[in-house]
Amino acid sequence: LSELEALMERMKRLQEDKEDEEASQEEMATRFEKEKKESLLVISGGICAFPHFVVLFTAFDDEIVSTDVSRYIEDPGFGYKDFARRGEDHLPTFRAQDYTWENHGFSLVNRLYSDIGHLLDEKFRMVYNLTYNTMATHEDVDTTTLRRALFNYVHCMYGIRYDDYDYGEVNQLLERSLKVYIKTVTCYPERTTKRMYDSYWRQFKHSEKVHVNLLLMEARMQAELLYALRAITRHLT
Repeated sequence: LSELEALMERMKRLQEDKEDEEASQEEMATRFEKEKKESLLVISGGICAFPHFVVLFTAFDDEIVSTDVSRYIEDPGFGYKDFARRGEDHLPTFRAQDYTWENHGFSLVNRLYSDIGHLLDEKFRMVYNLTYNTMATHEDVDTTTLRRALFNYVHCMYGIRYDDYDYGEVNQLLERSLKVYIKTVTCYPERTTKRMYDSYWRQFKHSEKVHVNLLLMEARMQAELLYALRAITRHLT
């Protein structure tokens, strides 16, 4: 099977399995913890050690361009850091059900800055729901499962868990090269290379892959807002 056909087959199988039998809450929690720990290992290329095993990730031939971003920020040392150190047994988890954008963050940000919540919510919804219902040359395809996996994987990297989502879908739908690309774009955008962009979904249109970028950026923004607004809520109460 080609990469595209294999992906579509996995999407179809996931839907059939979901209709036949749903995973238990315990199973979904275990799958989230596994995905969360593995996301700490995803880097732009090379070997990364973790307790009890070593994982080899895709290395890219072209050198990552060294971009001087210090001129654009006040703190030259500012940058992404993993939410937990590698090797920790109990990694912190932000349970989305305890503080959601829809039920908590939206109303707070609207109270702090009138109407900005409506604008942000519209932006999140528009990008999340954006689809041509196509996958490369295939038409009339429901891409909801795939879009949800992309969005939730970004939140998973930031330690955010949705109790009603089976993270086994992430591992089945997002191949290794795509996970490398997602973490690079989301956490280290200055390291992104065209080779990384070309390495996944080779049969897909550029417009579809650009949509992936939009989805990743909106997921990251929402994750950052959730942490910031939860901290503000705790301070106010």
